[in-house]
Order: sequence, then C-alpha cells, then structure tokens
Amino acid sequence: MIGRAYRFHGHNSLKFVYQHGQTVRGPLMSLRYSRNEKRQNYRLAVVVSKKVAKSAVDRNRIRRRLYEVIRLQPGIDCYDLVLTIFNADVARLPAKELDLKVADLLGRAHVIIKS
Repeated sequence: MIGRAYRFHGHNSLKFVYQHGQTVRGPLMSLRYSRNEKRQNYRLAVVVSKKVAKSAVDRNRIRRRLYEVIRLQPGIDCYDLVLTIFNADVARLPAKELDLKVADLLGRAHVIIKS
C-alpha cells in the first residue's frame, strides 16, 4: 500500500488532472497524468467503477494490487496520476504481467525519471 503522502485528499483534488492532464491508454487501463511542481512526490488515484467489478471486495482488491505495483516502481517524478481500470481481467493477471503493463503506461507517459 502506498503512503498517505502519495494519495489525493479532498473532493476536488482530482479535478485539475481530469481537466488539464494528458492520457495514455492501454487495453486494460488508462493513465491520466499532469505535472505538479508544487509537490516533491507523485500522487496516485486508482479508479475502478462498478461496471468493472460489481463487488466492493473485487474493486478494492484491484485497487490494492495497483497501489502496490506503483509503489514498487522506481523513480516516479512529481506527477499527479489517475489510473482508470476498464477491464476486470486486471484482478486475475499474474503480478509480473500487471507490473509490465503498468510500467509500459508509465514509460509511454514519460513519468519515470531517467537515471
């Protein structure tokens, strides 16, 4: 699970990302991102609708898995990130494959710091 400093807080905190962010789309999920110079860390939200998974248990499982995958990614720069899930298959993907799909989205968005 990612720490409190890496999450969005408040009702309107995602508004800026949805209005001004850019989007990278994959077959199972999309990443909307926006640069945030005011922060030292990235912020992340994972959005899983009821259309994807009816059960709250399943939606939360998907959310927790993705939080962990992002937490383990090295060198994410100061961006606001919103990961939107389209397909319930994310819940059944092997961890390695899920990690590769998220890393691909982050790489295409140029969110990861090159060292």
